[in-house]
Amino acid sequence: MQLPQTSSEIKELLDDRYKRYASKLFVDSDPIQIPHLFQKKEDIEISGLITATVSWGNRKAIINSMKKLNGMMNGKPYEFTVNFRPSDEKFLNGFVHRTFSQADCINFILVLKHIYTEMDGLNKLFTLSYKKNESVPDAINAYREQFIALEMPGKTLRHIPNIYAGSAAKRLNMYLRWMVRPAKESIDFGLWQQISTSDLLIPLDVHSGRVARKLGLLTRKQNDFKAVCELTNELRKLDPSDPVKYDFALFGMGVYGEL
Repeated sequence: MQLPQTSSEIKELLDDRYKRYASKLFVDSDPIQIPHLFQKKEDIEISGLITATVSWGNRKAIINSMKKLNGMMNGKPYEFTVNFRPSDEKFLNGFVHRTFSQADCINFILVLKHIYTEMDGLNKLFTLSYKKNESVPDAINAYREQFIALEMPGKTLRHIPNIYAGSAAKRLNMYLRWMVRPAKESIDFGLWQQISTSDLLIPLDVHSGRVARKLGLLTRKQNDFKAVCELTNELRKLDPSDPVKYDFALFGMGVYGEL
């Protein structure tokens, strides 16, 4: 492929690839298919959060692990979570996805139980934290603070990004894309309507980062929070209201070897 040279050419390419890759077919091979198994808002939120948390590495392995976990939860992640008791730990025996252990899973469920029973759910937690300064990083940090407040061990905290320490927070930015962006492509859910799509941050990974650098949209070498901000700001120039729609284009071009 001949690389585009101007901003208008880059926008034309990314708009075309967004239309190509942001289709229902995307769901068939992506971990987002897991929350799509559910209709209830809270089931979508909880299954989506855990799915996003373990979404690194082989996508098929992620999907298989989450299908196993959903079975352990009897296909009712919200009900399982809010009613979770120590005696229910046995239902999670043997669950592991790479470095995300059974103990980590239990700790996540305990924090999520607290969020839903004491704070009116993930939507309220993320939205209220965001609205103070219209800041997605603040919302991500508020989520992390729940684990700290409940004194979760360091082994579990490693699965929660510290965005103010420089983490790209790829998986949580992806989760926010899932929850916030409208369902117009039948991919994302559009459940959290009080967070603006214009403020979302790109879920930066090795694929999107590599393509963005080849297109001249990203100069920073590390895939960290500064790189996320740099790339998102460039994408806002192409679509100020919905910059992270280009996640589909950048990721798709990377995964399918276009660049």
